[in-house]
Amino acid sequence: MVESIATAPTSAATHDTLAATAGKGADQQLTHFDAEGRAHMVDVTEKDVTTRTATAGGNVRMTETTLSRILTGAAEKGDVIGVARLAGIMAAKRTADLIPLCHPLPLSRVAVDLVPDLSLPGLRIEATVRTTGRTGVEMEALTAVTVAALTVYDMLKAVERGMVISDIRLLMKDGGRSGLYTAGDAT
Repeated sequence: MVESIATAPTSAATHDTLAATAGKGADQQLTHFDAEGRAHMVDVTEKDVTTRTATAGGNVRMTETTLSRILTGAAEKGDVIGVARLAGIMAAKRTADLIPLCHPLPLSRVAVDLVPDLSLPGLRIEATVRTTGRTGVEMEALTAVTVAALTVYDMLKAVERGMVISDIRLLMKDGGRSGLYTAGDAT
């Protein structure tokens, strides 16, 4: 059943229904669908070139014993935090290759931080991405966090398969027509 829904052509009526239920009201259309309801890459030609920044965050929860391996450098595969940081940076740079309708962007900054948190226990991950362009970098920040978290899992899965990747979300975006958004905002 799910396969037939996912692969069914989208009609204009379905597109209008999706737009109306997207939480923005029927007057705003989903931008990744054309007038016929087909997915397409959004034309950003007429948008202003501005500095655009996005920060995303997420967590990898694990046992205290597994976290201790990271903190003491006892993980068999090496520097978990360092490798995951690099994986996140590389992922941000490859987002357009992974997400079909994302624009390839010249990124001017990618920072990925992994911070141990004994209260989880686990790692808190935050990625900030910046560009000067016509479209935002939210997807790049989210991709960086996701791939960094997956890398942590990959490097430690022999020790603990029950780790939980959670709470990946956009924390902040700024720039462009919509201006500043922070995670506490209603929109």
